[in-house]
Amino acid sequence: MLPAIVLGGWLGAGKTTLVNRLLRAADGRRIAVLVNDFGDVGIDADLIVSRDGSVMNLAGGCVCCSVGSDLLEALVALPRSEPPFDLVLLETSGVALPGSVARSARLAPGIAVDGTVVLVDAETVRARADDRHVGDTVRQQLAEADLLVLNKVDLVPGEAMPALRAWLHAAAPRAPVVEAVESAVPPEVVLGIGDAPLRAAPDGAPDRGPRLGPARRPPPAAAVFESASFELAGRFDLAALGTALADPALGLVRAKGALLDAAGGRAVLQAVGTRVRTGPALSGSPAAEADAPARLVTIGLRGALDAREIAARIAAARQVH
Repeated sequence: MLPAIVLGGWLGAGKTTLVNRLLRAADGRRIAVLVNDFGDVGIDADLIVSRDGSVMNLAGGCVCCSVGSDLLEALVALPRSEPPFDLVLLETSGVALPGSVARSARLAPGIAVDGTVVLVDAETVRARADDRHVGDTVRQQLAEADLLVLNKVDLVPGEAMPALRAWLHAAAPRAPVVEAVESAVPPEVVLGIGDAPLRAAPDGAPDRGPRLGPARRPPPAAAVFESASFELAGRFDLAALGTALADPALGLVRAKGALLDAAGGRAVLQAVGTRVRTGPALSGSPAAEADAPARLVTIGLRGALDAREIAARIAAARQVH
Protein backbone atom coordinates (compact mmCIF):
# COMPACT_ATOMS: atom_id res chain seq x y z
CA MET A 1 0.00 0.00 0.00
CA LEU A 2 1.21 3.51 -0.83
CA PRO A 3 1.14 5.59 2.39
CA ALA A 4 -0.56 9.00 2.35
CA ILE A 5 -0.61 11.87 4.81
CA VAL A 6 -3.36 14.51 4.79
CA LEU A 7 -2.17 18.05 5.60
CA GLY A 8 -4.94 20.36 6.80
CA GLY A 9 -5.37 23.63 8.61
CA TRP A 10 -7.01 27.02 8.25
CA LEU A 11 -5.83 29.62 5.73
CA GLY A 12 -2.41 31.00 6.62
CA ALA A 13 -1.53 28.33 9.17
CA GLY A 14 1.70 27.42 7.36
CA LYS A 15 0.85 24.43 5.15
CA THR A 16 2.74 25.78 2.13
CA THR A 17 5.88 26.41 4.16
CA LEU A 18 5.67 22.90 5.62
CA VAL A 19 5.26 21.29 2.19
CA ASN A 20 8.36 23.07 0.88
CA ARG A 21 10.35 22.04 3.94
CA LEU A 22 9.30 18.40 3.50
CA LEU A 23 10.25 18.41 -0.17
CA ARG A 24 13.69 19.75 0.72
CA ALA A 25 14.08 16.96 3.27
CA ALA A 26 12.92 14.15 0.97
CA ASP A 27 16.41 12.54 0.95
CA GLY A 28 15.72 10.42 -2.10
CA ARG A 29 12.12 9.62 -1.23
CA ARG A 30 9.77 10.22 -4.16
CA ILE A 31 6.88 12.29 -2.86
CA ALA A 32 3.67 13.08 -4.74
CA VAL A 33 2.01 16.28 -3.51
CA LEU A 34 -1.66 16.62 -4.44
CA VAL A 35 -3.33 20.02 -4.11
CA ASN A 36 -6.71 21.39 -5.12
CA ASP A 37 -5.17 24.10 -7.25
CA PHE A 38 -1.66 25.42 -7.92
CA GLY A 39 -2.92 28.78 -6.73
CA ASP A 40 -3.32 27.29 -3.26
CA VAL A 41 0.29 26.15 -2.90
CA GLY A 42 3.53 27.99 -3.62
CA ILE A 43 6.20 25.43 -4.42
CA ASP A 44 9.58 27.14 -4.15
CA ALA A 45 10.93 27.97 -7.59
CA ASP A 46 14.27 26.24 -7.03
CA LEU A 47 12.43 22.94 -6.39
CA ILE A 48 10.61 23.01 -9.74
CA VAL A 49 12.32 21.15 -12.59
CA SER A 50 9.54 21.57 -15.15
CA ARG A 51 5.83 22.21 -15.44
CA ASP A 52 3.40 20.50 -17.78
CA GLY A 53 -0.24 21.48 -17.48
CA SER A 54 -1.51 20.39 -14.09
CA VAL A 55 1.75 18.67 -13.05
CA MET A 56 4.95 20.16 -11.66
CA ASN A 57 8.02 17.93 -11.81
CA LEU A 58 10.14 18.63 -8.76
CA ALA A 59 13.68 17.92 -7.65
CA GLY A 60 14.48 14.38 -6.55
CA GLY A 61 11.72 12.72 -8.58
CA CYS A 62 8.90 14.34 -6.58
CA VAL A 63 5.83 15.80 -8.28
CA CYS A 64 3.08 18.27 -7.44
CA CYS A 65 -0.29 17.73 -9.09
CA SER A 66 -3.33 19.99 -9.20
CA VAL A 67 -6.30 17.64 -8.91
CA GLY A 68 -9.32 19.90 -8.42
CA SER A 69 -12.33 17.64 -7.94
CA ASP A 70 -10.53 14.59 -9.40
CA LEU A 71 -8.75 13.55 -6.20
CA LEU A 72 -9.85 9.93 -6.33
CA GLU A 73 -8.84 9.58 -9.97
CA ALA A 74 -5.37 10.97 -9.24
CA LEU A 75 -4.91 8.68 -6.22
CA VAL A 76 -5.91 5.56 -8.13
CA ALA A 77 -3.13 6.18 -10.65
CA LEU A 78 -0.31 6.83 -8.16
CA PRO A 79 0.34 3.24 -6.92
CA ARG A 80 0.91 2.20 -10.55
CA SER A 81 3.54 4.88 -11.22
CA GLU A 82 7.00 3.85 -12.40
CA PRO A 83 9.34 4.40 -10.72
CA PRO A 84 7.09 4.07 -7.69
CA PHE A 85 6.38 6.82 -5.21
CA ASP A 86 7.23 6.43 -1.54
CA LEU A 87 4.62 8.77 -0.07
CA VAL A 88 1.65 10.96 -0.96
CA LEU A 89 1.00 14.33 0.68
CA LEU A 90 -2.58 15.54 0.32
CA GLU A 91 -2.70 19.26 1.04
CA THR A 92 -6.26 20.38 1.63
CA SER A 93 -7.53 23.88 1.01
CA GLY A 94 -7.69 26.09 4.09
CA VAL A 95 -11.47 25.86 4.32
CA ALA A 96 -11.69 22.08 3.78
CA LEU A 97 -12.33 19.44 6.41
CA PRO A 98 -9.27 17.15 6.35
CA GLY A 99 -11.27 14.24 7.72
CA SER A 100 -13.50 14.27 4.65
CA VAL A 101 -10.43 14.28 2.38
CA ALA A 102 -8.94 11.37 4.32
CA ARG A 103 -12.16 9.36 4.03
CA SER A 104 -12.26 9.96 0.28
CA ALA A 105 -8.60 8.96 -0.10
CA ARG A 106 -9.23 5.67 1.69
CA LEU A 107 -11.58 4.69 -1.13
CA ALA A 108 -8.66 4.58 -3.58
CA PRO A 109 -7.27 1.05 -4.04
CA GLY A 110 -3.59 0.82 -3.16
CA ILE A 111 -3.65 3.94 -0.94
CA ALA A 112 -3.30 3.75 2.85
CA VAL A 113 -3.89 6.97 4.77
CA ASP A 114 -1.49 6.93 7.70
CA GLY A 115 -2.98 9.98 9.36
CA THR A 116 -4.07 13.60 9.29
CA VAL A 117 -1.70 16.39 10.30
CA VAL A 118 -3.37 19.75 10.97
CA LEU A 119 -1.43 22.99 11.21
CA VAL A 120 -2.62 25.58 13.71
CA ASP A 121 -1.84 29.31 13.68
CA ALA A 122 -0.98 29.89 17.34
CA GLU A 123 -1.66 33.63 17.08
CA THR A 124 -5.15 33.49 15.57
CA VAL A 125 -6.66 30.04 16.18
CA ARG A 126 -8.78 30.96 19.20
CA ALA A 127 -10.24 34.01 17.48
CA ARG A 128 -10.98 31.95 14.37
CA ALA A 129 -12.59 29.21 16.44
CA ASP A 130 -14.91 31.75 18.06
CA ASP A 131 -15.85 33.41 14.77
CA ARG A 132 -19.55 32.86 14.05
CA HIS A 133 -18.89 32.41 10.33
CA VAL A 134 -15.87 30.06 10.28
CA GLY A 135 -15.61 28.80 13.88
CA ASP A 136 -17.38 25.50 13.29
CA THR A 137 -15.01 24.63 10.44
CA VAL A 138 -11.90 25.56 12.42
CA ARG A 139 -13.01 23.47 15.41
CA GLN A 140 -13.86 20.52 13.17
CA GLN A 141 -10.42 20.70 11.55
CA LEU A 142 -8.84 20.46 15.00
CA ALA A 143 -11.10 17.59 16.07
CA GLU A 144 -10.18 15.56 12.96
CA ALA A 145 -6.41 15.79 13.54
CA ASP A 146 -4.26 12.81 14.43
CA LEU A 147 -1.35 15.21 15.01
CA LEU A 148 -1.40 18.99 15.53
CA VAL A 149 1.45 21.30 14.56
CA LEU A 150 1.04 24.44 16.65
CA ASN A 151 2.81 26.85 14.32
CA LYS A 152 3.94 30.46 14.78
CA VAL A 153 4.43 30.11 18.51
CA ASP A 154 6.93 32.97 18.25
CA LEU A 155 3.99 35.31 17.71
CA VAL A 156 2.41 34.48 21.06
CA PRO A 157 3.72 35.94 24.35
CA GLY A 158 5.23 33.25 26.55
CA GLU A 159 2.81 33.91 29.38
CA ALA A 160 -0.14 33.20 27.06
CA MET A 161 1.13 29.78 25.92
CA PRO A 162 -0.12 27.65 28.87
CA ALA A 163 -3.71 28.79 28.33
CA LEU A 164 -3.40 28.18 24.58
CA ARG A 165 -2.04 24.68 25.13
CA ALA A 166 -4.88 23.87 27.54
CA TRP A 167 -7.50 25.19 25.12
CA LEU A 168 -6.01 23.18 22.25
CA HIS A 169 -5.95 20.00 24.33
CA ALA A 170 -9.65 20.48 25.09
CA ALA A 171 -10.40 21.02 21.39
CA ALA A 172 -8.43 17.93 20.27
CA PRO A 173 -7.81 15.72 23.35
CA ARG A 174 -6.36 12.73 21.47
CA ALA A 175 -3.99 14.58 19.15
CA PRO A 176 -0.37 15.12 20.24
CA VAL A 177 0.78 18.72 19.77
CA VAL A 178 4.12 19.67 18.20
CA GLU A 179 5.10 23.33 18.54
CA ALA A 180 6.89 25.06 15.68
CA VAL A 181 8.21 28.32 14.29
CA GLU A 182 7.80 28.78 10.52
CA SER A 183 6.56 25.17 10.19
CA ALA A 184 9.96 23.82 11.21
CA VAL A 185 9.37 20.29 12.49
CA PRO A 186 11.65 17.29 11.95
CA PRO A 187 10.68 15.73 8.60
CA GLU A 188 10.41 12.31 10.26
CA VAL A 189 7.40 13.53 12.23
CA VAL A 190 5.38 13.98 9.03
CA LEU A 191 7.11 11.89 6.35
CA GLY A 192 7.71 8.86 8.53
CA ILE A 193 10.78 7.41 10.14
CA GLY A 194 13.75 6.06 8.24
CA ASP A 195 17.15 4.89 9.39
CA ALA A 196 18.61 8.40 9.62
CA PRO A 197 18.94 9.96 13.08
CA LEU A 198 16.33 12.46 14.17
CA ARG A 199 17.01 15.74 12.32
CA ALA A 200 15.88 19.32 12.63
CA ALA A 201 13.80 20.71 9.78
CA PRO A 202 15.90 22.37 7.03
CA ASP A 203 16.44 26.10 7.14
CA GLY A 204 15.38 28.45 4.39
CA ALA A 205 11.85 29.52 5.32
CA PRO A 206 10.93 32.98 4.06
CA ASP A 207 10.84 35.92 6.44
CA ARG A 208 7.29 36.32 7.74
CA GLY A 209 7.68 39.86 9.08
CA PRO A 210 8.06 41.27 12.59
CA ARG A 211 8.20 39.09 15.67
CA LEU A 212 7.53 39.74 19.34
CA GLY A 213 11.06 40.62 20.41
CA PRO A 214 14.10 38.82 18.91
CA ALA A 215 13.28 36.17 16.31
CA ARG A 216 12.99 32.74 17.87
CA ARG A 217 14.61 29.97 15.86
CA PRO A 218 13.41 26.38 16.21
CA PRO A 219 15.45 24.45 18.79
CA PRO A 220 17.44 21.39 17.63
CA ALA A 221 15.21 18.39 17.05
CA ALA A 222 16.95 16.40 19.78
CA ALA A 223 16.06 19.07 22.33
CA VAL A 224 12.34 18.69 21.65
CA PHE A 225 11.91 15.06 20.57
CA GLU A 226 13.28 11.72 21.60
CA SER A 227 13.35 8.43 19.74
CA ALA A 228 13.25 4.84 20.95
CA SER A 229 13.71 1.62 18.99
CA PHE A 230 12.31 -1.80 19.92
CA GLU A 231 13.14 -5.26 18.61
CA LEU A 232 10.09 -7.16 17.32
CA ALA A 233 11.24 -10.77 17.57
CA GLY A 234 8.57 -13.40 16.97
CA ARG A 235 5.06 -13.10 15.56
CA PHE A 236 2.42 -10.58 16.59
CA ASP A 237 -1.29 -10.09 16.78
CA LEU A 238 -1.42 -6.97 14.58
CA ALA A 239 -4.85 -5.86 15.74
CA ALA A 240 -3.89 -6.15 19.41
CA LEU A 241 -0.61 -4.33 18.91
CA GLY A 242 -2.26 -1.54 16.94
CA THR A 243 -4.91 -1.06 19.61
CA ALA A 244 -2.31 -1.05 22.37
CA LEU A 245 -0.13 1.57 20.68
CA ALA A 246 -3.09 3.89 20.00
CA ASP A 247 -3.19 4.85 23.68
CA PRO A 248 -2.34 8.59 23.95
CA ALA A 249 -0.71 7.92 27.33
CA LEU A 250 2.27 6.37 25.49
CA GLY A 251 3.30 9.75 24.10
CA LEU A 252 3.76 8.57 20.50
CA VAL A 253 4.02 11.26 17.84
CA ARG A 254 5.21 9.02 15.00
CA ALA A 255 6.10 5.34 14.74
CA LYS A 256 7.05 2.85 12.06
CA GLY A 257 7.56 -0.86 12.37
CA ALA A 258 8.33 -3.94 10.29
CA LEU A 259 7.32 -7.25 11.84
CA LEU A 260 5.83 -10.71 11.34
CA ASP A 261 2.09 -11.19 11.68
CA ALA A 262 0.46 -14.16 13.40
CA ALA A 263 0.78 -16.27 10.24
CA GLY A 264 4.45 -15.42 9.73
CA GLY A 265 3.87 -12.94 6.91
CA ARG A 266 5.81 -9.71 6.58
CA ALA A 267 3.80 -6.76 7.91
CA VAL A 268 4.16 -3.04 8.59
CA LEU A 269 2.91 -0.73 11.31
CA GLN A 270 2.56 3.04 10.88
CA ALA A 271 1.41 5.48 13.55
CA VAL A 272 0.64 9.18 13.41
CA GLY A 273 -0.34 10.36 16.87
CA THR A 274 -2.96 7.93 18.14
CA ARG A 275 -3.91 6.63 14.68
CA VAL A 276 -2.20 3.29 14.03
CA ARG A 277 -2.38 1.36 10.76
CA THR A 278 -1.17 -2.22 10.34
CA GLY A 279 -1.19 -4.49 7.32
CA PRO A 280 0.83 -6.67 4.95
CA ALA A 281 4.12 -5.27 3.66
CA LEU A 282 3.92 -4.08 0.06
CA SER A 283 5.54 -6.58 -2.28
CA GLY A 284 8.91 -5.24 -3.41
CA SER A 285 9.24 -2.82 -0.51
CA PRO A 286 12.18 -3.05 1.94
CA ALA A 287 9.83 -4.22 4.72
CA ALA A 288 8.78 -7.22 2.59
CA GLU A 289 12.33 -8.56 2.26
CA ALA A 290 13.00 -11.75 4.20
CA ASP A 291 16.03 -10.30 5.98
CA ALA A 292 14.45 -6.96 6.84
CA PRO A 293 15.01 -6.10 10.51
CA ALA A 294 11.94 -6.62 12.69
CA ARG A 295 11.68 -3.52 14.85
CA LEU A 296 9.56 -0.55 15.84
CA VAL A 297 11.05 2.95 15.75
CA THR A 298 9.16 5.65 17.65
CA ILE A 299 9.31 9.43 18.09
CA GLY A 300 7.74 11.35 20.96
CA LEU A 301 8.07 14.68 22.71
CA ARG A 302 11.05 14.61 25.06
CA GLY A 303 9.93 13.51 28.49
CA ALA A 304 6.55 12.27 27.26
CA LEU A 305 7.54 9.09 25.37
CA ASP A 306 6.92 6.11 27.68
CA ALA A 307 9.44 3.61 26.29
CA ARG A 308 8.98 1.13 29.15
CA GLU A 309 5.22 0.92 28.63
CA ILE A 310 5.62 0.63 24.86
CA ALA A 311 7.95 -2.34 25.39
CA ALA A 312 5.36 -3.94 27.68
CA ARG A 313 2.61 -3.46 25.09
CA ILE A 314 4.82 -5.05 22.44
CA ALA A 315 5.50 -8.05 24.66
CA ALA A 316 1.79 -8.49 25.40
CA ALA A 317 0.93 -8.61 21.68
CA ARG A 318 3.57 -11.22 20.85
CA GLN A 319 2.13 -14.59 19.83
CA VAL A 320 3.32 -17.73 21.62
CA HIS A 321 4.00 -20.72 19.35
